[in-house]
Amino acid sequence: MTRTMLRRAGRGFALPSAIFLLVVLAALGAYLVTLSRTSHLAAALDVHSARAYQAARAGIEWAAWQVIVPPGPATPCPPSPSTLTLGATLGLFSVTVECRRSDVSDGAETVSVYQIRSTATAGAAGEPDYVERRIEAVFAK
Repeated sequence: MTRTMLRRAGRGFALPSAIFLLVVLAALGAYLVTLSRTSHLAAALDVHSARAYQAARAGIEWAAWQVIVPPGPATPCPPSPSTLTLGATLGLFSVTVECRRSDVSDGAETVSVYQIRSTATAGAAGEPDYVERRIEAVFAK
């Protein structure tokens, strides 16, 4: 084989290699963009979930305050269900608080047992940004 024949045989090899390399790099870039987007969405939903927990906890604390602060042994629960309006970053959550009181005899004394359930929700069910947290607390007075 002569030199000119060898040059002609290797001429078309660079173009398919370059196209293959471009396709692989484009696929890798698309994968990295998707991975980054998923990571950012997961972090945002994590923050949203933590805020929902704090909103539900605020509902528990509100109901407990309604029961504990008034003097007297048997304090009624706040109206059930009650809807709270929160401000600042928790303002987008709808908080529903339910309270049940039952009186239990403890020897000569009657103890009031309060069961409080607080549910914080934001978004519409079935949507990607929907979050709901429910907390329950039980205490006696």
